[in-house]
Amino acid sequence: MNRGFALAGTVGLAVCLGGCVVEATGPMQHEFKTVDLDKAERVSVDLRMGAGDLKVGGGTQKLMRADFDYNVPSWKPYVHYSSGASHGNLSIEQPGSHHGHVGRTRYQWDVRLNREVPIDMRVHFGAGHADLSLGSLSLRSVDVEMGVGKLDIDLRGNPKRDYDVTIRGGIGEATVRVPSSVGVYGEAEGGIGEIRMSGLHRDGRRYYNDAYEHSKVTIHLDIKGGIGAIRVISE
Repeated sequence: MNRGFALAGTVGLAVCLGGCVVEATGPMQHEFKTVDLDKAERVSVDLRMGAGDLKVGGGTQKLMRADFDYNVPSWKPYVHYSSGASHGNLSIEQPGSHHGHVGRTRYQWDVRLNREVPIDMRVHFGAGHADLSLGSLSLRSVDVEMGVGKLDIDLRGNPKRDYDVTIRGGIGEATVRVPSSVGVYGEAEGGIGEIRMSGLHRDGRRYYNDAYEHSKVTIHLDIKGGIGAIRVISE
């Protein structure tokens, strides 16, 4: 047995002896969920994942369709939707757990959202890989917080309105792709690591693309990283 894995397992077990339950991983389970469209004129989408692989994009006639795969039974995602008047609220959350786990965990979400309904997107992601292809959505705002891992955000598309994007990263790598056909303006600041721009002009922490001065639509970016590399690419 690998001594590193053995030590990690021993430490985890010792911690769990303080009161939590050691839960073994099991066979992969699959869940399929949908949320129908209603009369909501805009929707707030709140995604909260502790650790795993998160994929988000457009591509459904419903408000949402999603596939979930996991091998820890208690991690079955919680999906909730409510609406009132003209505003809807959709949340997907990984259940909180203080359990230790024996075995290799796997946790994957593939969330597809309607392209026509205006969306305020919030993503809270602890660790792993988040692949957010959001450019085809009707975005009003995007707010992403990530702990440890890799973050890929693709905003390329043809937005009809201005919107703000806020990204807060912890440890890892973040790549943000923006369209060259609409205005992009913002600030990027890293803690420990490099910030690289491609296809944009940079003035200190501020940057903008060629379309910024004449575009009727502007994407405003505010990116702050902790430890790791930040790349902003206009194409």
